[in-house]
Amino acid sequence: MSRLRRNPRAEREAMRIAGGARPRFSREASLPVSGRPRRDPRAEIEALLVPGGVRPRLDRLSRGSVRPVRDEATSPSESTVQTRVVAAPAFLVAVVPDAPGGRLTPLDRQLLGAAHLLAGEDGAVLVLAETGGEDFAHAGADRFGLVATSSDYDPEVRAAVVAQALESLNIRHALFAESAEGGDLARRVAALLGEPLFAGAESLTPKLVTRPARGRRIEQRRAPPRLISLVADSLAPYAGPVCEALAVELPTPEAGGGAIVSAEIIPADPATVPLGEAEFVVSAGNGVSDIASFLDLARALRATPGASRMLCDAGLMPRSAQVGASGTVLNATCYLALGIAGAPQHLQGITGCEHVVAVNTDLHAAMVERAGLAIIADAQQVMPALIAALEDEP
Repeated sequence: MSRLRRNPRAEREAMRIAGGARPRFSREASLPVSGRPRRDPRAEIEALLVPGGVRPRLDRLSRGSVRPVRDEATSPSESTVQTRVVAAPAFLVAVVPDAPGGRLTPLDRQLLGAAHLLAGEDGAVLVLAETGGEDFAHAGADRFGLVATSSDYDPEVRAAVVAQALESLNIRHALFAESAEGGDLARRVAALLGEPLFAGAESLTPKLVTRPARGRRIEQRRAPPRLISLVADSLAPYAGPVCEALAVELPTPEAGGGAIVSAEIIPADPATVPLGEAEFVVSAGNGVSDIASFLDLARALRATPGASRMLCDAGLMPRSAQVGASGTVLNATCYLALGIAGAPQHLQGITGCEHVVAVNTDLHAAMVERAGLAIIADAQQVMPALIAALEDEP
């Protein structure tokens, strides 16, 4: 992108001499400047090159960092990042994310995208969460309210606080995640407010919300009510400009507890969790020969063990642990691949994983290209090093 693109038609018209039956042109006329930037493929490839290695590797995820060269007359303000500002919203659309540990899940980000569909240009999106997060502004939160609850897990108290916030702020719509925790919270809030809940919605527009019923034989439709819970992958996440995420003061929750005396979340044993429901999966491939050390690492990481098809065919791992299109398709938050090259069928099984970490000796393996973090080393040496590091932690 080192020079401007020519416009032959504009140049021809600038050189035309008026009058005469036949068109005549003057070579001394000044040519206009198009102003459109000309691509420079070599500069684009240089920006995507990953340093190191014998063969050239390109980081396609960084293609957004290649910026076109703009004209010098262009004002600097045009290249600055825009921020969505809603000074005086006509109404509020609330999003109650699960946000474990203050971190938004993929479903939470989809809720924010759905909230912006309902808010439009006149409304604002309000996030009601127990802890703050820096990525709320990038995820699409115009406003942010801190829902103050006790440190202990108490679904009744949290539902009462959320219901009080919805009533005090006169929320037009409230969106919940149709998950184990979010679905329970949505039904408790609906019972406290005495309002209907449209649970398990699969599509949403400003005028219509739908969900399947009767074994998916029919589809229920209606105008969006006040309380809605969305299933995963029903809408795309918010992809607009960065929002303000201004803090909103919420009313102080009323004192008093519910009927629940004590409640706690008991995590399941990762070794017994099915692969399709696991949050953290560690898989072994052909580069792992010490299966006992691999299982010790899975226990130390509190992860669910998996394997490639090659190890399952050899009988080293059970068939239920096979990951891939011919085995189990994962929806895990983190996937650690040890010694797996990355066959197409295996990569299809980890499409839904949010974070992928690969350990392989081949820098150009397909799994290394798919991973967000790669360790170029022998998995047989990495496994005992990880176990030793975990044992040294207090």
